[in-house]
Amino acid sequence: MELNGVADLPEIRSGDDIAELVADRAALEPGDVLTVASTVVSKAEGRTANLEDYPVSGRAREIADRIAELADEEKDPRFAQAVLEESTELLIDAPFLLTETRFGHICVNAGIDRSNVPDHDLLLLPKRPTESAERIRAGLERRGLEDVAVVVTDTCGRPFRHGQRGVALGWAGMPASRDWRGELDRDGHELGVTVQSVVDELAAAANLITGEGAGGTPAVVVRGWEFGEHEGSDELFRSVESDFVRQSLREWRFSE
Repeated sequence: MELNGVADLPEIRSGDDIAELVADRAALEPGDVLTVASTVVSKAEGRTANLEDYPVSGRAREIADRIAELADEEKDPRFAQAVLEESTELLIDAPFLLTETRFGHICVNAGIDRSNVPDHDLLLLPKRPTESAERIRAGLERRGLEDVAVVVTDTCGRPFRHGQRGVALGWAGMPASRDWRGELDRDGHELGVTVQSVVDELAAAANLITGEGAGGTPAVVVRGWEFGEHEGSDELFRSVESDFVRQSLREWRFSE
């Protein structure tokens, strides 16, 4: 398997055609997987905002005041309001905000970014990242680049782990996971629970090339990876009914 960054992409602006920009700079082949950082997808889709766009509710002010007290530094309640408006559920409200986005991803601050956003205060996640991936894939097909899968990626931390890693937010042209259940291991034992989140693994691999900060490369081409003869599934975000950690968080409250 090979991973190569798409070089010389310009600063992405609202209305830019990511498929066209990538197609002009990368010799894509059938079977490739194109990973695209959600930051540039959001910029192309105009998902920028300013703090002044968010009139502050009592709940947002309460959250900001409490986190400010815990952190011993001022917190802007307008940012808390933006997080609330981009979320369907607030799982942790102190000492930080852990939320479920409107498309099912659980992350800190609804994934809102405050860095690398020229001319605006905030960069929101794409509204529906899988639809974003489908549009990019369709744009590639219109340019004769067929059978190329697309994964929209982001970085976030995970419980019990230090640091950030790449994860998938949306995908098109491939299943989200491959199901090993019913297959045999090397000793002939039947696998009963193994479902591999391949879009997350590809996102994490691509993030080694994508990087962070000012020198990032927002698009990466994965070549030579094959899904294989496995059952596939588009289930990525665990349901509330099967997520016991999430159920526990609903009953948990932070105390100093």
